[in-house]
Amino acid sequence: MTITIWFSLFTICLLGAMSPGPSLAMVAKHSLAGGRSNGLATAWAHAFGIAIYAFITLIGLAVVLQQSPLLFKTVSYAGAAYLAYLGFNALRSKGGVAAKLESGEAVSVFQSAKEGFTISLLSPKISLFFIALFSQFVAIGHSWESKSVIVLTPFLVDGLWYTLITLFLSNPRVLDKIRTRAVLIDRLSGAVLILLALRVILTV
Repeated sequence: MTITIWFSLFTICLLGAMSPGPSLAMVAKHSLAGGRSNGLATAWAHAFGIAIYAFITLIGLAVVLQQSPLLFKTVSYAGAAYLAYLGFNALRSKGGVAAKLESGEAVSVFQSAKEGFTISLLSPKISLFFIALFSQFVAIGHSWESKSVIVLTPFLVDGLWYTLITLFLSNPRVLDKIRTRAVLIDRLSGAVLILLALRVILTV
């Protein structure tokens, strides 16, 4: 793999990680509710899910999904249902930022990691990303070295990006400002998640 091809892969992975969506909402939620350790657990568990997607794409899942519309729709609808579930909970402030901050409820690092991993596997946005964009790099990954780079690049890019997000949100001054607007943040994030779910349903 040439440095030019790798830079193209890196750029696409970075843009995918930076784009707003349920993954960002999930990392932000646990960074705010549980603190830096919870945010980091969410970030790297999410990145591990991304690495699994990358590996699966390498062994041909993209082709399977493209050739089986029913399987693709099933995965997409499952993801949409999960997004809607998260959205309704946020709108009611059950499990959202406001509930955690107001009650002082402890959030385990394991729970944060589990939710970060789950959202990475069930988000239709991520599956579409790998099928439409990432799969173009599979053909050039003939050697084990190239295949390792193709899997490790999205893993590290995703983990490091959300690590930066976690470090920013876990700053005490930032947290104090967010604490006063926790309910509003829940309402907005809930609405965004539900809109994302509807968009998935309407476009599948």
